[in-house]
Amino acid sequence: MPKLEFLVDERPITADIRDLIIAGWTGRDAAAVEHHIAELQAIGVARPRTVPCFYRCGANLLTTAEHLDVTGPDSSGEVEFVLLSLPQGLFVGVGSDHTDRKVEAYGVTVSKQMCPKPVGPSLWRFEDVKPHWDSLILRSFATRRTAGNAERELYQQGPVTKMLAPNDLTSRYLKSTATLPIGIAMYCGTLPVLTTIGGAEKFEIELEDPIRNRRLTHSYEARILPYSD
Repeated sequence: MPKLEFLVDERPITADIRDLIIAGWTGRDAAAVEHHIAELQAIGVARPRTVPCFYRCGANLLTTAEHLDVTGPDSSGEVEFVLLSLPQGLFVGVGSDHTDRKVEAYGVTVSKQMCPKPVGPSLWRFEDVKPHWDSLILRSFATRRTAGNAERELYQQGPVTKMLAPNDLTSRYLKSTATLPIGIAMYCGTLPVLTTIGGAEKFEIELEDPIRNRRLTHSYEARILPYSD
């Protein structure tokens, strides 16, 4: 199992992650879910068989690194809140479901295995945000180069109420009201993009807690590896 180091309340904690789950189409609003499905259909991605759906990925893909290696120019990120079940309890992080969009067009499950899955280096205890969960806000920025100039733009923004609440989502995954088993990290769905789905030189993600006036943040750059054929 991969071991990742995080900070919780400025103190280090080691996470042994056994299973990485990517939850898709997790919106509370059926119309918003349909909008995101339509976004992906526009770039050739097939409709999901079930809503929500859960993709298993190799736990080794989870990383706190600030630099990723990806094959070709067709991958991009999506900001998500991440649940991590550890011996010390349930924690919340911010991550990016970085996915190869070209591969996604012919196989979503395969595309989920194509890229590392960034997650921020700090976590919050779920119990600390549970009372005001619906106040949290997800946000992402993409820096793209246009005519030689790097331009940073707001890529996604919205409340976590756009996605199913953590307990609702985990109960659907487990098909019971049991707690998420220790050793699981689950990416919990994303927001529609505000511009155009696509790659970027730099991707920044954040989860804001306006009640406690704090944020979980992370940024990373994706290096494009050349094709050999």
